[in-house]
Amino acid sequence: MSIISKTQILKANYQRFIDSDIWYSFKKSPVTVISATVTFLFFFVTIFAPLIAPHDPFDLASIDLMDASLPPAWFLDGETRFLLGTDDQGRDILSTIIYGSRISLFVGFVSVIFSLILGVGLGLISGYVGGRLDAFIMRVADVQLSFPAILIALLIDGLARSLLPRELHDEVALYVLVFAIGISGWVQYARTVRGQTLVEKGKEYVQAARVIGIRQWTILLRHILPNVTGPVLVIATIHLAIAIITEATLSFLGVGVPPTTPSLGTLIRVGNDFLFSGEWWITIFPGIALVLLVLAVNLLGDWLRDALNPKLR
Repeated sequence: MSIISKTQILKANYQRFIDSDIWYSFKKSPVTVISATVTFLFFFVTIFAPLIAPHDPFDLASIDLMDASLPPAWFLDGETRFLLGTDDQGRDILSTIIYGSRISLFVGFVSVIFSLILGVGLGLISGYVGGRLDAFIMRVADVQLSFPAILIALLIDGLARSLLPRELHDEVALYVLVFAIGISGWVQYARTVRGQTLVEKGKEYVQAARVIGIRQWTILLRHILPNVTGPVLVIATIHLAIAIITEATLSFLGVGVPPTTPSLGTLIRVGNDFLFSGEWWITIFPGIALVLLVLAVNLLGDWLRDALNPKLR
């Protein structure tokens, strides 16, 4: 009986999703469907990169400097085993794009989670507690908003490089990058959640929970938090694209991941040095991949914002 009931519950939830306004809005928007498909392909390819990539750019034994700067396969000097050509080190461009997208998505995804947890937590506390703590958190947020996110990320990265020993820079560069991007993006979550919390804490269900003696943390996590997640999901989707762009910008400036790590920003920076010498494919193809990924995620965020807005239904 339990198996049958679980199956029936799953079928009911699936049917409820198929009949929902969000699914109807999704399937009626060709741009959203294409964006979701592109985003899914990027995630799928990066997750299974070792199985999909023709070559391993991290395997130094398989890299030959004699294969450096080969053009794409459809050119006369190109080779079929390097579909999009090779870079200055002889690495396959297609493989480096696949592995580079994996690093860019990892940095973006983890930094968004870090920003979300920090921002939502501070926003809930600020809106629910109020008083001097609320004023302090919001003033810190206002100060941070006066600086561009890329400048804050550069500042944190520079501080980490000056405090840590030089031999540890490459080892912790990825973690410093995640922290720098994450700490620069928590304000949007905090301000949004604070505003929603101020509205929710005055409603009857919160007052009833206080009357029956439910603890404050339980009210925050089990009652208020589920009702403020809608805007947070929209911000997180758009913030993912911003985080990927920030990572690419920092890596392009040389303060992101190490040069030996093929992130999209690093590939564009390396290829930029050879752009005017005719080896355009080293930077153009990673740039196209970055544009497609960020554009697809942004379009998904725009759709999600409209789909979750009850005024537009």
